[in-house]
Amino acid sequence: MPFCGLDFGTSNSTLACQIQDRMELVAVEENSRTLPSSIFFDFNDNSISFGRAALSRYVDGAEGRLMRSLKSVLGSSLMEETTRIKTRVYTFKEIIGLILGRLKAAADAATGADVAHVVLGRPVHFVDDNPEADRNARDALEEIARAQGFRKVAFQYEPIAAALAYEQSVTREEFALIADIGGGTSDFSIVRVSPEGRTRADRSQDVLANKGVHIGGTDIDRLLSLRAVMPLLGLNSERRGDFGAKILPVPNGVFVDLATWHRINLLYKPEVARELRSLLRHSLSPELIERLIAVIESRRGHSIALAVEAAKIALSTQEEAGIDLGEVERGFVVEATPRLLHEAIADRLGALGRTLEETLQASGLRGERIDSVFLTGGSTAIPAVRNVVTSLTPQARVVEGDLFGAVGLGLGLDAMRKFG
Repeated sequence: MPFCGLDFGTSNSTLACQIQDRMELVAVEENSRTLPSSIFFDFNDNSISFGRAALSRYVDGAEGRLMRSLKSVLGSSLMEETTRIKTRVYTFKEIIGLILGRLKAAADAATGADVAHVVLGRPVHFVDDNPEADRNARDALEEIARAQGFRKVAFQYEPIAAALAYEQSVTREEFALIADIGGGTSDFSIVRVSPEGRTRADRSQDVLANKGVHIGGTDIDRLLSLRAVMPLLGLNSERRGDFGAKILPVPNGVFVDLATWHRINLLYKPEVARELRSLLRHSLSPELIERLIAVIESRRGHSIALAVEAAKIALSTQEEAGIDLGEVERGFVVEATPRLLHEAIADRLGALGRTLEETLQASGLRGERIDSVFLTGGSTAIPAVRNVVTSLTPQARVVEGDLFGAVGLGLGLDAMRKFG
């Protein structure tokens, strides 16, 4: 029975299938082996686009609805909610199902068969410190996969999958720290890898520790946006109280939603517009609130999020980057620096470091015993994030894996072990 490994990611998704006795990542969007986890509902022709095509339709100004980072919905209260897209009401499960269905079709096309068996990647924790919500998220993802035609569904932790991919290249036994820091979560595993290990079906004794925390690229986007952009739309400004006597801060909920990928669409409701118009009447910085209203009424929230994400990526290699908000106002650019980014995410970096320390403690190994650090996930490209990961393992060799494909390939290797 044909099988595959599927990494449904917060930002990007990949797929590994067996092609002529070899497990490999396959094309999922034209010739690309990654599919941005985005979907666009076009209101003009009622078509649905995925990945880069979805982002392109949105950026080009097509009338419609863009949705992204939907993996973050798993385990949250949004899973039980619906959203209206033009004349149809969708559940969030149905929308995630459309993306998984697109990947299932790519698997069928790559193998020339109905791929019925799948190993899905999952973070160590979909939801931090809430076992019931975590279990619900896993069950929901399995239900969605089965609805798309996968009849046998297994799961593997994403950092373990990355370890299986890394193990294909090792020449001796090593203690490896696998750091998978993607769009939604940061997961760490300490695994004994070796050439001999590649042939063993049961690897439970080789997994020494496995921990995760809900910190990822979308959190970094949100925090950078709240620090650099949202104050220019009215965050931290003040308003008069209902009777004009008190001076109060402007509520920050709308700004948090506007900076959070999977919550942006919640702002495009009539009641939000009414609340903002009321806020404008009481605002002590009306020009900022007017700008906020213009962003929401023109539905350019995702344009801001894309501009912030682009600046974040640029700051991985540059000393400064502009957050281009020209779609909000002509010539509107906000300057950002690595220092600003570091300050914005300082608390999250602390939580990341503590999770890594807990992983080392659980493994029974000191940081000096780690032979290699295998980095995967797009957020490991951010210098401040990378420094946190490598600072506790001073003797380790740093290995940069396929930032977006290592987990998918490892899931495919795990599917070969389970189903092959």
